[in-house]
Amino acid sequence: MKKIINTPEQVVEQMVEGLAKSHPEIVTRIPDTRVIARMDKRPGKVGLVSGGGSGHEPAHAGYVGRGMLSAAVCGDVFTSPTPDQIYEGIKAADQGKGVLLIVKNYTGDVMNFDMAAELAGTDDIQVEQIIVDDDIAVEDSTFTTGRRGVAGTVLVHKIVGAAAEAGASLAELKALGEKVIKHIKTIGVALSPCTVPEVGHPGFELGPDEIELGIGIHGEPGFSREKLMPSHALASQLVERINREHHLIAGDKVVVLVNGMGATPLMEQYVFSNDVHELLASLGVEVKKTLVGDYMTSLEMAGISLTILKLADEKWVEMLNLPVSTIAW
Repeated sequence: MKKIINTPEQVVEQMVEGLAKSHPEIVTRIPDTRVIARMDKRPGKVGLVSGGGSGHEPAHAGYVGRGMLSAAVCGDVFTSPTPDQIYEGIKAADQGKGVLLIVKNYTGDVMNFDMAAELAGTDDIQVEQIIVDDDIAVEDSTFTTGRRGVAGTVLVHKIVGAAAEAGASLAELKALGEKVIKHIKTIGVALSPCTVPEVGHPGFELGPDEIELGIGIHGEPGFSREKLMPSHALASQLVERINREHHLIAGDKVVVLVNGMGATPLMEQYVFSNDVHELLASLGVEVKKTLVGDYMTSLEMAGISLTILKLADEKWVEMLNLPVSTIAW
């Protein structure tokens, strides 16, 4: 195992500390926790909290700041943060108007965020939550009941974050988030596995000419193992599967997110993005915004995920374009 770390046991602790020290103008670490909170406090604004297992950087701490999240809670690698840590994140985010939790659909995350919300209720903090389940690849995977929450979560952070910054109420933010989630579909592919530091070996094996379609962000199996194929063939497969859900027709408008899984060069991501654009153009679908880069990774996994947000409201593009002050957006 080759990693730039000190000890596997300290990797998350030292990552959180390093992140906070590197960006003190944007975020702060809540003492004795793994909570990263925004420096720019807005009294009277609904707080937004997300989080989950570490290893997906820049998600989620990279999206803490003005215009996006109020706080992010970092669990151990690929492991949900504990309820008490999430509770600290809720308290850090609370500015008197309640807190919305944005939770990826993994069993541990859903359970622990639920428990934290109950704890916050004893402090009279009003808490609501939305569950992101944008991954269309498989149902009921290793870590979840139902569909997994993956890179589309970042689009939820940005759109709901813009509305929160504009003063939307807790009920309005919950309704908006749930509407956005219904229109987000994601699917991923792995070219190589990743290694959890405390495990010390790859989570699965792929031959030199094999890829895994429908992979999860924790290395969960997908729906098919196939031979390596050109980017245009891969893009065709992923767009076709997403379109089974979106039923895109000529005149539809979308946002595209091409997300690197941690070890995929931007050159390859842009080649793939070009193929996606050509496929959508052939359907008569207009791409209103494209994001390319590492937004939600899986340690050093090589691969990409494709997210397509079907625009039910063109104001969502405006909200995605609003400036923010975060580490990673």
